[in-house]
Amino acid sequence: MADTMQFDLVSPERKLASVAVTAVRIPGAVGDLTAMPGHAPTITTLRPGIVAAEAADGESRYVVTGGFAEIGAEGVSVLAERGVAVDALTQELYSDMLAEARKAAEGATTETAALLEQTVADMEALAGETGLSAS
Repeated sequence: MADTMQFDLVSPERKLASVAVTAVRIPGAVGDLTAMPGHAPTITTLRPGIVAAEAADGESRYVVTGGFAEIGAEGVSVLAERGVAVDALTQELYSDMLAEARKAAEGATTETAALLEQTVADMEALAGETGLSAS
């Protein structure tokens, strides 16, 4: 088994990461998971949270608002609805992301309201993880 695997993170705006890593922590929609070299092939949807990639030169962390992750023999590919490096996240950008989640939840039908309310709760939880305010 190899010691590293390829990690790619892209959002509609740009490629955020493409690096060899030893592990990737992913905020899966049904629970967090860690992918390491040799992980079983998996595809999961993402909930708002932090994707953390462990590489030889340290850990990189990225806020994502949703999307998909594919874990395969070659590595991990994350396709984020919206993503930004934690160290580049500003209060203004975070507030915009949270406002979008709240707006979507307000206009939701009964069928999707619970899911979107959970998305808002996950976005609000990011405030504590990034040192920003959810107010």
